[in-house]
Amino acid sequence: MRYQPDELFTSTAPYYAKYRAEYSPELFTHLASRLRLDGTQNVLDVGTGTGAIAIPLSEHVREITAVDPDPGMLDEGRKLAAERGATNIDWRLGDSHHLDQLQLSALDLVTLGQAFHWTERDALLSALDPLITSEGALVLVGGPAPGSIEPPAWLEITAEVRARYLGPERRAGSGIYTHPEEGHQDVLARSPFSRIESAYWDRTITRTLDEVVGLQFSYSFSSPAQLGDKKPAFENDLRDALIAFNPNGAFDELVRTEAIIATRP
Repeated sequence: MRYQPDELFTSTAPYYAKYRAEYSPELFTHLASRLRLDGTQNVLDVGTGTGAIAIPLSEHVREITAVDPDPGMLDEGRKLAAERGATNIDWRLGDSHHLDQLQLSALDLVTLGQAFHWTERDALLSALDPLITSEGALVLVGGPAPGSIEPPAWLEITAEVRARYLGPERRAGSGIYTHPEEGHQDVLARSPFSRIESAYWDRTITRTLDEVVGLQFSYSFSSPAQLGDKKPAFENDLRDALIAFNPNGAFDELVRTEAIIATRP
């Protein structure tokens, strides 16, 4: 299924910037060491969102072109980059279907964080082949595969309340999300970038009640746009359910950052 990239995260940008967990700092030191990033590399970050990869990675490379189809995401990314002194990021409106329109220079590295599953993966990898240098790399960054780690118990509470308001199916823009049956590594294995390695880092974070609620509005499947005028009632019901589940208002979660590094054989 092809999703409309410009509608998936409509209305989520401020919540995404404020409530999404950052990737593990160890990710960026690992990439710098493994890929010998020395401040001379040109990078493309596809589906950059608010710059969760682009901003910390910018310390290690020459320039990053950070592309996203949502103007609100790019605005939030620019704000965060200014706060953190990241001046070598070129924020560009666009998506994975139109990379040819970006007039990119040769790329040493392409990154995608939580974005690859939204794309037409085989087509994207073919489009990236002529853009990435012979020694370049593609890095997919995200969370764990479904079922690989135990989800927090409070996640079921959020799912139950969401289903009451939006139905049991996971929404994606104006459509319904279907998780790819084929894993990312299998898709990469038949691509030009078939030499694959992976690494991951785990840490436990504790969220407040406000943070858990705000996090729900950062998702494509429970965005303010999806909820519409039901948003206030959804928020009230979710708060009540979470407080009943855990009156102390502290919600722990094991968060995994996983990186798949793909290069040419």
